[in-house]
Amino acid sequence: MKIKYLFLSFILIAFTGCDMDQDSLEGMPIYLDIDSGDADFSKMVAMGATMTAGYTDNALFQAGQMNSYPNIMAGVMTHAGGGEFTQPYMSDNVGGLLVGGQQIFGPRLFFDGAGPAPVPGTPSTEATNVMPGPYSNMAAPGVNAVHMLAPGYGSMAALMQGLANPYYVRMASSDGGSIIGDVMGQYPTFITMLSGFSDALASATDGATSVGMGTQAEFQFALGTTMGALGQLGVDGIISNIPDVTNNAFFNTVGHDVVPLDAATAGALNGGFAQYNGALALVAGFGIITQSEAAARTINFVEGMNAVVIDDDDLTTIDLTPLGIPLTLPNMRHATADDKILLSTASIIGTAVGGNPMMVNGLSVPLDDTRVLTANEVAEIQATITGYNGTISALASQSGWAMFDAHSFFEELNSVGVTSGEFHMTADLVMGGFYSLDGIHPTARGNAVLANAMMEVIDAHYGSNLSDVAVDAGDYPTNYPPNM
Repeated sequence: MKIKYLFLSFILIAFTGCDMDQDSLEGMPIYLDIDSGDADFSKMVAMGATMTAGYTDNALFQAGQMNSYPNIMAGVMTHAGGGEFTQPYMSDNVGGLLVGGQQIFGPRLFFDGAGPAPVPGTPSTEATNVMPGPYSNMAAPGVNAVHMLAPGYGSMAALMQGLANPYYVRMASSDGGSIIGDVMGQYPTFITMLSGFSDALASATDGATSVGMGTQAEFQFALGTTMGALGQLGVDGIISNIPDVTNNAFFNTVGHDVVPLDAATAGALNGGFAQYNGALALVAGFGIITQSEAAARTINFVEGMNAVVIDDDDLTTIDLTPLGIPLTLPNMRHATADDKILLSTASIIGTAVGGNPMMVNGLSVPLDDTRVLTANEVAEIQATITGYNGTISALASQSGWAMFDAHSFFEELNSVGVTSGEFHMTADLVMGGFYSLDGIHPTARGNAVLANAMMEVIDAHYGSNLSDVAVDAGDYPTNYPPNM
């Protein structure tokens, strides 16, 4: 399908041997043929989770949804036969969510001059005020690969039991419906999908403790079933693989050695750990742990900057009580540069537990495992993502879909940054321009860059030329004001 698109910008054209002079050519509109190629964009539907829904600054709110990457892409696709793109808009720009009048998710973040802070205001979006879909954007925060298939995932009764997704509850077409059912019921002609991102993100932001990623077989079944169902419609699309979530700003902003101490405080802390350190030497002498592990577990503070103390479940359990020896040691050690301290942990480092000045988080009390990703946990998450991405690549090939290599895109962003027009964006929190204040999800400008990158892949695969009318990243903000 070809549609002539009028560029509103003007260019100068130089002709040789032409009767028209340059001045008469200035301001002439330039027309381009915008071609959908082998694709049909007349009914585009998006599937995914937080990033696809437009979640940004730690919340879902109207402005973020308007600047979601699928909505940006849909706007360009209207010039190549695309139709209306509907979204389940939240009730405000405060963000957050209520269930039965009780707040379950808080307001969005804004930059208050010192760092991210919640905006003033109270969330007004009530999950039980159902706005039945289906919608063009069927993404909802928290959706993983299995959830896309689950009947009743938007059930009000299930929500009251904690078994449904509150975001999907307010947008589901029916109480017993499913996301895949709501997508197929629209008879889409083109799909954008990011599956598995929430699986990885939920595990990583939990410190890889109670929330684990599903097995490779489970992911292959869930995504394979979803793609198989869509295949029955003969629909085309683009599927993204999964970026390494452990490389984003949420896990790489807070350093491991962020505690400044004077000599007196360091000495006092060392006195408190003297008995613990002595016990480590004892069990190492008996061969219960190696000397290298004993050294890694030894707690020692110095004048100047110090590494925080963390729990590490991968350390050898030391419990000699079954042998009649009353000795049990905690699995703690100083963090190293290979450990990733969660952004959400920054606010508790150095704070007193229960108001007790002798119990200080990250110093005399180790940070629990939910607040840190150890090197082993990072490796496990990365290995699982690699396996998931193998499944995504295979299914994309089998289905004849385009595949956006989000993993490589974010690797470039997180290492050297990405450039769009005159803007260079990096992975730095606040000032980098790409990551929003939650350190995970893109800003509006970041979404514009993502949309352009995905449209380039669509063009290469389907023979369209959406990239010829790519959006200007400068038209999209990197932050939102507190009041809007």
